[in-house]
Amino acid sequence: MHEVELTVKGLSYSQGKSGAYALILAEKGERGRKLPVVIGGAEAQSIAVAMEKSVAPPRPLTHDTWVNMLKEMNVNIEKVLIHRLVNGVFFASIYSMDENGKQLIFDSRPSDAVALAVRLECPIYAIESLLKQAGITPQEEQEADATEAGAEEKLDNPEEQSREELEQSLKEAVENEDYELAARLRDKLDKLK
Repeated sequence: MHEVELTVKGLSYSQGKSGAYALILAEKGERGRKLPVVIGGAEAQSIAVAMEKSVAPPRPLTHDTWVNMLKEMNVNIEKVLIHRLVNGVFFASIYSMDENGKQLIFDSRPSDAVALAVRLECPIYAIESLLKQAGITPQEEQEADATEAGAEEKLDNPEEQSREELEQSLKEAVENEDYELAARLRDKLDKLK
């Protein structure tokens, strides 16, 4: 099972789930594939705080507490591995070593594992087959951006579109779970009535 090293590229608000965020992990190296992982708001905040090293919360966040406990117990995190995807849910493991040299492997949500990895500056990996399954290539990202730009252009120029074209764009936006664009298209359609 080949492992591919990833870096944290950023966080963005998830269009697919209300109150959720997308953690964007990017492949190191030439291919540049990205792995978007939907995470909760608390985990997104924890990762953002850890990435923005200049911001120190007045009290430790949960992941800061975990780091402090691991250090006190002389346990070192060696790596984080995202290894499975089932029904849109990612699974990860945290690989660590205790002070006696015993390897410890803990099941984890990717968001918690990444929050620890960012704090401890340990590597993050994904299984190659997982990246093939769920990763986004730079070409796919460009195509998606072009599609989105086309939809935005149609939205900005509704007089150049027929009602049927706007309705088709609305249908596509809903299918792609881009509800913000869908709402704006719906409003344009309502104005045409």
